[in-house]
Amino acid sequence: MRNDSDLLSAPLTVNWSLSYRCNFTCRHCYSRTWTGEPLALENVLRVVDLLREKGVVFVNFGGGEPLIDSRIYEVAAAAGSAGLKVTMNSNGYLLNGDEAARIAEAGFHSVGISIDSPSREVHDRFRNMEGSFDRAVQALSHLRDAGIRTTVSCVINRNNVENWEGMVDICRDHGAGILYLHNYKCSGMGKVNMEELDLEPPRWERFYRYALEVRNRVSDVTISFDDPIMAALPGYNPETAVPGSTCGKLSLHVAPNGDITPCGFIPAVIGNILRDDFDRIWFHSPILEAMRSKSPQGKCDGCSSYESCLGGCTARVYALTGTFDQPDPHCWVEEEDDAHD
Repeated sequence: MRNDSDLLSAPLTVNWSLSYRCNFTCRHCYSRTWTGEPLALENVLRVVDLLREKGVVFVNFGGGEPLIDSRIYEVAAAAGSAGLKVTMNSNGYLLNGDEAARIAEAGFHSVGISIDSPSREVHDRFRNMEGSFDRAVQALSHLRDAGIRTTVSCVINRNNVENWEGMVDICRDHGAGILYLHNYKCSGMGKVNMEELDLEPPRWERFYRYALEVRNRVSDVTISFDDPIMAALPGYNPETAVPGSTCGKLSLHVAPNGDITPCGFIPAVIGNILRDDFDRIWFHSPILEAMRSKSPQGKCDGCSSYESCLGGCTARVYALTGTFDQPDPHCWVEEEDDAHD
């Protein structure tokens, strides 16, 4: 069982979708099927005040495409004035020089741009938007010129797993300090297109082994991961301050209508940020308690990596099994194996 003394007094990060509107129809989108009414601006600003009051440190705007919502600059400036560090994930398509200047003026701490392959054709096909690769790369340059720190997010899938390494050069050439190699989450449209896009477990293992080799020889771009099953790799030191997935432990997600979910990829509503008591949600939600107090099932029971990975990516397990405790379907460790052999 979880020790309450280990739980933060509030999430370190809130990932906030002001809107799920988007100019793309990405093959792996988790939010395209959402229906609901976004909060009015006055209520959005009430949320900013509540996050400040509760001691949240980071607010990361996602979606959807954040730049489609014209309120993003006012809300970001209000969050920054309240002492929150504000970041954003964008597809970069709308991010020209003028937008970069507005982002700087609004006080964004950093901006992440999604680029899923060094190949223009592969990226544009994955994002279902012709010209999106060129716009995303240009967005990095506009942000650099405006003095904004940048990162690049790349979702690993069958289309880019063999040529992702060229993303390091894109980061290097355009001033992005971190390359995030994200695991495929299997939520929303990602589940619909999983058979076409997801990797088999042995291929995930090969990818991570090679990616770690690349990381060890690259010094000017940080390569970062977000997949707990990497704990099964010999000598790998997890990058997070908590074992397993960080959702529900270090972070929460707020949907456009104020509904709170453990993360954007887990569509299990645990309350509403304006209607319900935030502390009661954070400390006593049965869903969060289940995520924080997993018990090993199946091949996880007895696995030497379990205390570090806690069954892998919670969002992926929930999307594919409807529970939190089952082994991550991406895990390559066989039941009879010792994960550190």
